[in-house]
Amino acid sequence: MLWVKAFHIVFVAAWFAGLFYLPRIFVNLATVPADSHAERERLLLMAHRLHRFSSILMGVALLLGLWALFGWGASRFAGSYWLHVKMLLVVAVIGYHHMNRRLLRSFEELANRRSHRWFRVYNEVSVLLFAAIVVLVTVKPF
Repeated sequence: MLWVKAFHIVFVAAWFAGLFYLPRIFVNLATVPADSHAERERLLLMAHRLHRFSSILMGVALLLGLWALFGWGASRFAGSYWLHVKMLLVVAVIGYHHMNRRLLRSFEELANRRSHRWFRVYNEVSVLLFAAIVVLVTVKPF
């Protein structure tokens, strides 16, 4: 089970690397001048590939997490409220991941209406979610 846990952590870290970087590409896309088609297309290609790769990492991380949870016995965690909060935050991270796809589509369709400043703030959401999950798993405050 420790191998499963170790690989779960590796894949979660890799997934989050994509979640940290994709909104940075959105910041750049939001600042691209309208007449700079080559730059826009290059950034869109990077964003699309990163999102696709991050989606694969997400799937593996989630499967390994479920394997670890049920491998140790889900009943073992009864009364572990930190785990319930962690699962809620994992659902939020999955939602954030899907929101990235929606935002990427808006750039592809030339329908983005958000500023680069909005994307700079949005980019920090993944950091806060990651930090909260790490604290919950490490400290187990409740």
